Parts: sequence; structure tokens; C-alpha cells
Amino acid sequence: MLISFLESATKNQIDSVLEYIHSSGNKSQFVNNGNSKTLILLQSENIDIPEIESMQGIKTVKNISASYKLASREGHPNDTIINIDGNLIGEKDFSLIAGPCSVENEKQIFQIAEFLVENNIKFLRGGAFKPRTSPYSFQGLGIEGLKLLGKVKQETGLIIVSEAMDIVAIDQVAEYVDIIQIGSRSMQNFPLLKKAGELKKPVLLKRGFSAKIEEFLLSAEYILSEGNDQVILCERGIRSFNDHSRNMLDIAAIPVINELTHLPLIVDPSHASGKRNLVLPLSKAALVAGSNGLLIEIHPEPEKALSDGIQSLSFNEFRKLKSELTILEQALKQEISN
Repeated sequence: MLISFLESATKNQIDSVLEYIHSSGNKSQFVNNGNSKTLILLQSENIDIPEIESMQGIKTVKNISASYKLASREGHPNDTIINIDGNLIGEKDFSLIAGPCSVENEKQIFQIAEFLVENNIKFLRGGAFKPRTSPYSFQGLGIEGLKLLGKVKQETGLIIVSEAMDIVAIDQVAEYVDIIQIGSRSMQNFPLLKKAGELKKPVLLKRGFSAKIEEFLLSAEYILSEGNDQVILCERGIRSFNDHSRNMLDIAAIPVINELTHLPLIVDPSHASGKRNLVLPLSKAALVAGSNGLLIEIHPEPEKALSDGIQSLSFNEFRKLKSELTILEQALKQEISN
């Protein structure tokens, strides 16, 4: 339920409405919708709508049909823009986040960081804790990897993204990074989602590889319901019957998600394809379909990478991708302006 107050509503009038809502055992949350006097009821049991409508200071009361109240565009029609040190995700400009699947050593991560700085990329994603299908695969450097990422941030000013796998590690991750990633396998780790919401730090939430869009948005709702409105969605491919790629990039999900939610959406073509030769065409498709950016895996020597080298771009391949995306982005803007 969405409750809008009159511009002239007083604090006492708003407090009276809140008291009535909370006395009925319901939860509510104000939303930033260009109007600080907009309230969303997260629960609406035993609520008498005519009673609320009759209260002083009320402008409108309407139901939100979506189960994800805070993530829904019904209650928040304006796009959310995540601002991190003046760098925006969700704005009209296309954001690029790049880095290795895993932080392997100091030389490797600084080589990548310096490359990103040289190419005016503001966001570095690197894995310190790695969920791997096989228990014998490289699991990441853990806290040592986080310390290296912290050192990179301190010396280069890059915005750091890294994954937290559980509620024990998330506090450690939050200490060193700017954006906490919650990976595909953890999309429905509800205690982790709630903890990420409590930390009030930007969260990059990846879609589970078998998750419906509603389930994806409800996972975001867990974070939002804890008071953290800085959520970035990431489409990274879903499990399918194909055998020509690691997953199937759900291109149709991009416009659908943009229609359903105000949250920014980026795409991870590296995990969607699992093959570096598919990353560029899928990146172009994601841009045209309306995503707000990309998450790209790169490595100075992909063939020597400790994890996911087969889908990681070399530096030259990333330069080509960035160049072609810039041309495409400019062409799309020109077409729109005409």
C-alpha cells in the first residue's frame, strides 16, 4: 500500500498515521520519491483503508499489486541512481565494472588496477572469497585478498566491488570494499540479504541461475526492507538447455526488469557466456536492451588465471570492447536525439 501525504501535512499528522499503522502490527517505510512524504506499507494486515483516507494530512492511498513493495516501480516511479564518490550507476551513462574473477596476488591485482585507471574505468571487481562448484578449485585468498583490494583502493582511488558469501564474512568484506556483491548462489540466502540491508552499503545483487524475475526482485526486497536503498541488480545468465555457452543471457529480462523496478540493472556477460569470444556481442546486446552497465572479467594473462580464465578478456580485448561500446552508445544517443 502506498500512502501519499499532502505537502502541507504536519509532523503531528504524519506521526498520527504512523502510530495507527504500527499499532496494528504493520511495518512501513518512507521512500525517496522526489517527495519525502511518501510512505509504503510493507505489511497491510488489519488496516482499515477508509480510516487512513479520512485522517488529516493524507493525499492518496492506493494498493501496490507487486509483492516486492519497495522494489516496485508502482511505488517508486523515478529511477534510483547509486552515487559512489561522484560516480553514478543508474544514470544515462553506461557504467563499466571490470576485474579478475579472483584476486591472485599483489602483482596481478595492481597490474589490473593500473590498467583500469589508464582506461578511465572507475570500478574494480575482484573476488577474495570464491564460491566454486568443485571443492578442489581455487577458493580465493580470503582476508588476504580483501587486504590487497583495500590497498588498491587506497593507492588508486578505484571503487572496489567484492563478494560476501555468508553473514560471518560480510563484515570483513564491508570493511574493505565500496560495493558488496551477493552472488548468484547466494541470491536466496535470506540472512545474508538482511545483513546486507542492515549495513547500509551499496549491494550488487546477482540473479540466481534458476530464479524467476519475481524471485530476483523479492531478494532485492529483503535488502530494501532493512532500510538499504542502494541496490544494484545484475543479470548474469540463467540455466538452460543450450550447450554452446555456460549459461543463457536472458536479454528479455532487461526491459522487463526495467519496467517492473526502479533499481539500476547491469549485466554480466562473462558468466552468462563462459566464453570470451561471446562477451563482446552479448555486451552490445545488453547496452541496446537498456541495461545500465556491465560487469566484465579481465586478466593480464587469461590463460594463466586461477579461475574462469576461459571467459576473461585480455587487456587488448577489453580495450576493443570499450571502444566498440563507446561508438554504439554514441550512435544510440544520436538516434534518440533525432
